[in-house]
Amino acid sequence: MKIIILFLLFPAFLFAQLEEISFNGKITKEVSMNYVIDYPENYKKSKQNWPLIIFLHGSGERGTDASLLSVHGPLKYLAEGNSLDAVVVAPQLKEGQLWEADELYELLKEIVLKNKIDISRVYLTGLSIGGLGTWDFAIAYPELFAAVAPICAPIDYGFPRQVYVLKDKPVWVFHGAKDTVVPVTSSEKMVDAIKAAGGSPKFTVDPEADHDSWSKPYSDPEFYAWLLAQEQDLSRK
Repeated sequence: MKIIILFLLFPAFLFAQLEEISFNGKITKEVSMNYVIDYPENYKKSKQNWPLIIFLHGSGERGTDASLLSVHGPLKYLAEGNSLDAVVVAPQLKEGQLWEADELYELLKEIVLKNKIDISRVYLTGLSIGGLGTWDFAIAYPELFAAVAPICAPIDYGFPRQVYVLKDKPVWVFHGAKDTVVPVTSSEKMVDAIKAAGGSPKFTVDPEADHDSWSKPYSDPEFYAWLLAQEQDLSRK
């Protein structure tokens, strides 16, 4: 009996030695990122604020060659002679890097500070690892964006549980049905999670596309028309 009593008392004795201590600290991080910016034709002459499209490239465009940023996406669309009534920004990762939401947030602050940007019309889109970066940035800072368009994104652990924060945002997701690099189920999980939270995301699956499910939307004027039609009501914030 004495042995049993001592055994029962031991946990209480152990926990009595624990102390709850609060820790406060500060972590600083230096951010360095090159980017390309394209202005609409009448930007300099006008006094208005302009919509902003942020494009996050895929793994093949990492490095220091800025011309790679026009291989895909909105900058390619503009290079082909089209026009957009928006400022377009395309940052570039260095080799081996992935998109980090906190770094992109600092970049966005600089862009808004130095340019004539309508903060109610900021749009985020990206392909492949740029699609992953799009989900990550939008989930971390949903209040910044009027619309989000991730393309063939490999989702990160936990994203489907966190994506409910975008349930009230215009979201258009693209993927190729024949994608063997990032299976279409990756985007399906995100779309299903937004719907389960009460959202109504658009989801376009190209039945013939493999990993390159971005060429069609990024060359389609209707995609940009949808994007630029979205606007946040900042009076409610």
